[in-house]
Amino acid sequence: MSDTATRYLYLARHGEAAPGSPDAPDAPDGGGLTAAGRRQAVLLGRRLANRPITAVHHGPLPRAAQTAQLVGEQLGGAAVSVCEEAGDYVPYVPPADELPADGAEFLLRFLAGASAEELARGPELARRAVERFTGPVPGGEERHELVVTHAFLVGWLVRHTLDAPRWRWLGLNAANAALTVLRFTPGRPSSVLLLNDQGHLPEDLRWTGFPPELRC
Repeated sequence: MSDTATRYLYLARHGEAAPGSPDAPDAPDGGGLTAAGRRQAVLLGRRLANRPITAVHHGPLPRAAQTAQLVGEQLGGAAVSVCEEAGDYVPYVPPADELPADGAEFLLRFLAGASAEELARGPELARRAVERFTGPVPGGEERHELVVTHAFLVGWLVRHTLDAPRWRWLGLNAANAALTVLRFTPGRPSSVLLLNDQGHLPEDLRWTGFPPELRC
């Protein structure tokens, strides 16, 4: 029996966020899910219901916690738990000379809004997320687990899986409740099996979380 086994890591961005979340900071309420976001979460759970997922991890913000709870209700038995590593943070800020010349200004302007706390805590949380969620698993049984998180961490873990440059998490966005699946098999390169898949969502629930001009 092998000392390690394949890990299937399912990644999903939270459902559409209600006003009051960091996605809409000027509104007064608590920043959970909209009605559309709750529908997205339920449909994501139904999409995953036939997969042998044993654990659902989620970030601490309400929109991630509520999404994970709704997904977990469809899975029947998977343990749902919160962890900092699945939170909303900037995983890495590249220096200008690491970026492609034709995109450096745009990317650095995008990151300029990050708070000092995000910049200080993000790299360590990103390191811990890679350690916790990627690579083959100990023992002889494959593992299927879901992380309900935010767009930045989805991009960071996809970048890690492909062994791309550290700055390349930038530009990898994720729609609300979209599904990405990564596979880590002993003795093989890690792989991206699905990326930003929204096949479980009807047309009116797709591409939320993207700027209108980028929606397909």
